[in-house]
Amino acid sequence: MRSSYKEEDVVLLLKDITGLVKPQPAEEREKLIQSGRHYSEMLPVEYVPTEKYMQVYNNSLKQYAGIMASAVVKLAGKIIEKRGRDIVLVSLARAGIPVGILLKHYIKREYKLDVPHYSISIIRGRGIDGNAMKYLLKRYNPGQLLFVDGWTGKGAIFNELKKDVKDYKGVSPEIAVIADPANITNLCGTHEDILVPSSCLNCTVSGLVSRTFLRSGITGPDEFHGAVYYGELEGSDLSYSFINTIEEKFGTRLPDINENAVQGKGIDEVKEIAAYFGIDDINLIKPGIGEATRVLLRRIPWKVLADEKHKDSPELCHLVRLAEEKNVPVMYYPLRHYKCCGIIKKIAGT
Repeated sequence: MRSSYKEEDVVLLLKDITGLVKPQPAEEREKLIQSGRHYSEMLPVEYVPTEKYMQVYNNSLKQYAGIMASAVVKLAGKIIEKRGRDIVLVSLARAGIPVGILLKHYIKREYKLDVPHYSISIIRGRGIDGNAMKYLLKRYNPGQLLFVDGWTGKGAIFNELKKDVKDYKGVSPEIAVIADPANITNLCGTHEDILVPSSCLNCTVSGLVSRTFLRSGITGPDEFHGAVYYGELEGSDLSYSFINTIEEKFGTRLPDINENAVQGKGIDEVKEIAAYFGIDDINLIKPGIGEATRVLLRRIPWKVLADEKHKDSPELCHLVRLAEEKNVPVMYYPLRHYKCCGIIKKIAGT
């Protein structure tokens, strides 16, 4: 699959379905999803954000690049210590791809190892791409594979991994992430809900690749899961600008990063939020900075919850800006594992 990334940085085990699927507006997709259509059978319309939002993104990147770099360094050290030097990074498309590239670059810089990096699809409710797994296991030992993602929300993808990799003897469901507020993995840069700046944008910070897609007639039983390449957005591509900005911090004095985990699991807090607001489907609740941002970028939001302790935090500036642009209320609500939470609007009649 083509992308704006260099092939030596990542090999995307995806089928290029550019031109085969018409993207749908958020309102249309939301109605279909809540009526029972699986989200992986549709693609959202991708767009270039407003100038004001891009200013907020650039400020956020500048302010938090050092913290993210510190998390990458911490995570890389944990990976080498726990999994050794004979590893293959398998990032989960697409939020995991920039993190996988940053880890690959740092491991080469610090440990003089050129580790392979592939990206594959995993879809909540549909599972991991079995054809991509077969491809990897023909080339590598099961114990070499290490899954990489950007952050954890409720832990749904980790649960999907645990279920799916049982079919692949010797493959660990362990996942490496920059931020793990859900408290489900020790392979993380931090358990704090930090801003991973790449979460602020869609394809323009992810190699111009769409989220992954799976629908009969478009992706066949012997093919990889699909994705679209948005070549028309090449003039707005910031994929390497993001990576370079983080990497510039590697040789500098990095800020200390909080490694303490909040007691309990994030999913328990999500269930409390569901009970408080009378929400019967926890899939409508997307906790954490990264997940809340996705709600505002791709779904129809009902409201954003923000912890009052972080009311004026620059980490949440892009969320507040997006909420203003979409007329979505921001409500202050006490949170433990997360700094904010996006809640998707329940569409009447679905």
